[in-house]
Amino acid sequence: MRRLNKHERFINFRKDYPFFCFEQYDIKQTNGSIELMFTFNLSDKYYFYPKMTFPVDHPISAQELDIIKGLAFHIGMIELISYWKAACSPKLMIKPHFLNEEQIVWWKKLYFNGLGEFFYLNTIKTDMDSFMNIEAHSGTDLNFEDIQLNESILVPIGGGKDSIVTLELLKKGGFDLLAFQLNASPSRNKSIENTGLFLDESIVVNRDIHPQLLELNKQGFLNGHTPFSSLLAFSSLLVAYLHNCKHIALSNESSASESTIPGTKINHQYSKSIEFETDFRDYVKKYISTEFNYFSFLRPLNELQIAKIFSELDHHFDDFRSCNVGSKQNTWCGKCPKCLFTYIILAPFLSDEKLISIFGHNLLNDESLKPILEELSGISPIKPFECVGTLDDVNIALQIKIKNLGESELPVLLSHYKSHNKKQMISNGKMNEYLHQLGTEHFLVSVFLKIIEDKLG
Repeated sequence: MRRLNKHERFINFRKDYPFFCFEQYDIKQTNGSIELMFTFNLSDKYYFYPKMTFPVDHPISAQELDIIKGLAFHIGMIELISYWKAACSPKLMIKPHFLNEEQIVWWKKLYFNGLGEFFYLNTIKTDMDSFMNIEAHSGTDLNFEDIQLNESILVPIGGGKDSIVTLELLKKGGFDLLAFQLNASPSRNKSIENTGLFLDESIVVNRDIHPQLLELNKQGFLNGHTPFSSLLAFSSLLVAYLHNCKHIALSNESSASESTIPGTKINHQYSKSIEFETDFRDYVKKYISTEFNYFSFLRPLNELQIAKIFSELDHHFDDFRSCNVGSKQNTWCGKCPKCLFTYIILAPFLSDEKLISIFGHNLLNDESLKPILEELSGISPIKPFECVGTLDDVNIALQIKIKNLGESELPVLLSHYKSHNKKQMISNGKMNEYLHQLGTEHFLVSVFLKIIEDKLG
């Protein structure tokens, strides 16, 4: 009997599981925390109960609880996509609150673009109009809230070089910072401690995936990438409210807006892109509160500029991590696109000895990484589905490294790159311009923009 391909499975799942329902959410107050529990229903056949726990440092008043309810609902709206994708039900029913037509269009856009990689890798053929219909089965409106927050800055921490640069520059600027982790990790903890902040004063939100979803994945239900950074965005609003922070400073750079598949909207980093950031800010101001200022502090910068700044922060070298493969062991695997990209982008600014001490060996001499190099540099037509820089970021970094080596024998990957690179070598003037240019697509107010401008010189 012929085995069904992924698109055929997608069609069958939609027939077998015609609806997915966001049933309800509950807020439980305990000593020192609030717990959000969501109830999702896949066609009355499977139920999911994911949880998130947020620390609080004061008793919650009735007025605060009303605001928390609205923020919690929005967290549920993005959390559900991880469960909906198992069967891709054609109908999504929202029971806790009413959504108007404009909100429905907004959520459909986020779901569809945020699942672009999921659809592509599962060879699912669909479009934004037909992949899902959203129905709001409630007459209960969400209230627009008039709240007041102080000028503190909440900084989500990922454990890589980007959030470290944000932390260090804002700390040097003298701002009141609060570090935030969505699930703790050793590298994130070290990022906070090495910046000189107190770990016990940072915020850790715990997210628990319901085991029923993992069981369905084992059974062959659909699985793949979801827009995690949009969950981080909505979660950061609740953390910012609970801890009185007006500003939420992300560390998404300009490269996040480049499509993974050229000529399409398919972008592994869609929920880190300037398009999502713009849409999210507009949605928050219209439907949640005008008080929050969600923005990416690094948006005016390219990856090479961020790497140059990070190369001056040697007290972070031993502990930062960006490798998803080695995340559970807190290591660099040395074999994935994220490892090679990070190595390449730092190579113009750090010695080979220092890079080897960070990554364990010279990745530029690893012949097995040639296919990944080709994807990162544009020799191959499709970039890796990872949070990596633009083709320009990679090509300029590689060419600076080649120039720096002069007449020395090139490592295997650099020699391979040079022989296959169809573009002309970039001039010294162009390289210098790339290291000093400032992007114009961003939402930094003047006090934050000046820190970036001063650093670039």
